[in-house]
Amino acid sequence: MSLFLMVSSLLAISIVVWLLIFIDAKMGLQRIDRLENEPASKVGPLVSIIVAARNEEKGVKESLQSQISQSYDRLEWILVNDRSTDHTPNIMNEIQSENKNINVIHITDLPPGWLGKNHAMYVGAKQARGELLLFTDADVIYHRDAIAKAVHYFMTHELDHLTAAPNLRGQRLWLNSFIAFFMFGFSYFKRPWLANHPRSKVGIGIGAFNLVRKDAYERLGTHEIIKMRPDDDLMLGKKMKEMGFRHRMVTALTLLEVEWYSTLKEALIGLEKNTFAGLHYRISMVMFAIFGVFVSQVLPFFTLFSLEPIIMYLSIGNIFLLAWIYAMIIKRMTTYSPWMFLLFPFTSMLFIYSIIRASFLTFKRGGIIWRGTKYRLKDLRNNNT
Repeated sequence: MSLFLMVSSLLAISIVVWLLIFIDAKMGLQRIDRLENEPASKVGPLVSIIVAARNEEKGVKESLQSQISQSYDRLEWILVNDRSTDHTPNIMNEIQSENKNINVIHITDLPPGWLGKNHAMYVGAKQARGELLLFTDADVIYHRDAIAKAVHYFMTHELDHLTAAPNLRGQRLWLNSFIAFFMFGFSYFKRPWLANHPRSKVGIGIGAFNLVRKDAYERLGTHEIIKMRPDDDLMLGKKMKEMGFRHRMVTALTLLEVEWYSTLKEALIGLEKNTFAGLHYRISMVMFAIFGVFVSQVLPFFTLFSLEPIIMYLSIGNIFLLAWIYAMIIKRMTTYSPWMFLLFPFTSMLFIYSIIRASFLTFKRGGIIWRGTKYRLKDLRNNNT
């Protein structure tokens, strides 16, 4: 096969794929509600907020203060200090002394066969008294009505599990462009809108906000069934939907905010723990992901300047569709400007680098290092269900 035929064929296939993705995303994004449009509940069930934290002294105080200021008043907190070596336990103890609805648990040892965060969530859930459990990260900032609106939506739709996408905030241009690209890729790859389709088995969980009915959580099998999954938040929603529980995903871009990472370097390090997990710890999936991203999202920008008219027009078609889908997803799933697309080819290559880097380091280390603890690749693979 000649180079011309191979390149034109790849670009033509890519256009067909992006057309299908466009149709899917156009219809699917309409199924995702905005939590901001929901009324705030004045009364409702007791909600137990479970916050697991390891070395989170930078953001845990501001996050907890935003939770304590919620307009929904039937709340209790289970704060789980997971073997922190900084001032996190002191901050938790200080806040506990000021609020009778806060209970602090200090974990000093990690049992075999568990990831630290998953174990901390499990321990916290066992102590919870609420009908509803809210699993959240220790750096999420809550708008005053966030939980009140979420409870109203949860009860109105008679759900077992609700997850909400926050605003991912960055401080620098390249980090923001990478976050925007990540949300674009996450959306077309994971298709989160299918979580809201009753006949689909696709489920989504987001670490910033996983609200679950306690009895459903226990019937699911608690965090024990995902105890070695670094993508525990995603897997919680996935398992809930697969087992037939009533599940929905919403956006809450003005109600929840989190600084994803402070720098681009931190983002690349953070992705080490779950990139390979998302590809099922398989080299074949890694190679397929690299090839797919390069052909569909990098190659058209190179072949745009081809002297062959067919290749040039196919490249323009690919870039046009990419820009259209990117803008549609970015405007719906983030607060960023669609003009970030101007950096798209560079962030695409950076994302390919992040896949290669995470996979290589996982193999080199024989596992992942997450918040100071190493987890063996063999154990992660054995629990990859």
